[in-house]
Amino acid sequence: MTFDKGSLILVDYTAKVKDDDEVFDTTIEADAKKYSLHEENAKYHPKLVSIGETSYPVLKGFDEALAKTSVGDKLTVEVTPDKGFGARDSGKVRMIPLRKLGEDAEKVSVGDSIEVDNKRGIIRYIGSGRVQIDYNHRYAGKTILFDVNVLKSLDSPNDKVDAILKERLPVEDAKIAFDLKDKEGSITIPEEILRADGLQIMKHFIQMDIFKFVNTLEKISFVETHINKLATSKKPETKKPETKKPETKEKTA
Repeated sequence: MTFDKGSLILVDYTAKVKDDDEVFDTTIEADAKKYSLHEENAKYHPKLVSIGETSYPVLKGFDEALAKTSVGDKLTVEVTPDKGFGARDSGKVRMIPLRKLGEDAEKVSVGDSIEVDNKRGIIRYIGSGRVQIDYNHRYAGKTILFDVNVLKSLDSPNDKVDAILKERLPVEDAKIAFDLKDKEGSITIPEEILRADGLQIMKHFIQMDIFKFVNTLEKISFVETHINKLATSKKPETKKPETKKPETKEKTA
């Protein structure tokens, strides 16, 4: 079985440069720790791929290889520069005065990524008051190897929506909740991202992707629950029991 264009699949992979075995990307947390790539706040879970589509893309050569696989396949995919990060272009390497970096001039070192004139590049050389910046992709001209495990084909509406939300929402997978009923879907937005920058954009792309890959749905609702923490933090006042004053008897002469 191979995958048709538009198929949604889940894969685990670890990517490295063929020439020097530099591992630079992985979906597997154990590999991230092994190769010193681990980021504390990163989500490590299988990669969602839309075969032949731009919604959840991978490198062209990787995509073409995945289209010919089946669930359960474990293989190494070789991606050449023409179907990967592109060929190196010597015209994208510039030498500029070090002072142009401003305050960063004293902080940068060879290999750092830096933005100059609204373009991001890699510092290749520093010396004699000048700095060489390479605006090629870091892995341009490199052949890339992907050690990949094809885990699952997403065929049911529930599987597709679940994977889309895990890919789009920056929260732990356990906090993702949704409900599909007939032609409608309801998605609960976790409280911790209710005030997150870009939430409206996230919701926009989520509904676009769901309607694209689950075309039986006609309506998507986002549920946001806001809790008045001031009200819930107030403790109810408890009345102190009234204490009766002891009766005093009048003395008689």
